Amino acid sequence: MNAGKLSFLAVLAMMAFSGCSPNLTPFTESLYNKNQWQESELKRIQFYLSDDIVLRRELSGSKSEIVSGEIKMIDGRQVEEVVIPRLTPGVLQFMPKSDRFAISFEEGGNERFLMFGPSPKVDGRYVLLASEWNRRTGIVTYEGKKWRVGNDGAYASLMVDLKKANRVSVDSRRATGRRVD
Repeated sequence: MNAGKLSFLAVLAMMAFSGCSPNLTPFTESLYNKNQWQESELKRIQFYLSDDIVLRRELSGSKSEIVSGEIKMIDGRQVEEVVIPRLTPGVLQFMPKSDRFAISFEEGGNERFLMFGPSPKVDGRYVLLASEWNRRTGIVTYEGKKWRVGNDGAYASLMVDLKKANRVSVDSRRATGRRVD
């Protein structure tokens, strides 16, 4: 095959594969309000993570229970770490408030979720919520335990494939009634 045909086939393959990948958009408060999704509809939307989130907690004593993370030694201390990479798919588990989403990115228990909510600082994007932020380091609850989130997770937000998300609200029908023959 000559170089021209190979180039054409390569471009054609790239176009075909790019059509299969999701076109992700930040999930925002205005998008949520505009579509007026109910909790049951939101549970059918596939969410994605915009940035990596690394959860760390220091292990103390000999009574350490490792569930989903891996053990690392940092400055001579044992640290458990859970990494949730960018573009990891997640699902809504529940909504404690109308604008708070408990999103789960892994199997293995009802306590494996992170909270997200709208932030006016970033145009209403649904961002990772922490019980406290201190210089881009936050404390979150995951698996019922307190974890530290570094500045890598401070900007993490939810993303959706807007074409698929909009299809969720179209899944309704109207009954036309029935008549006696």
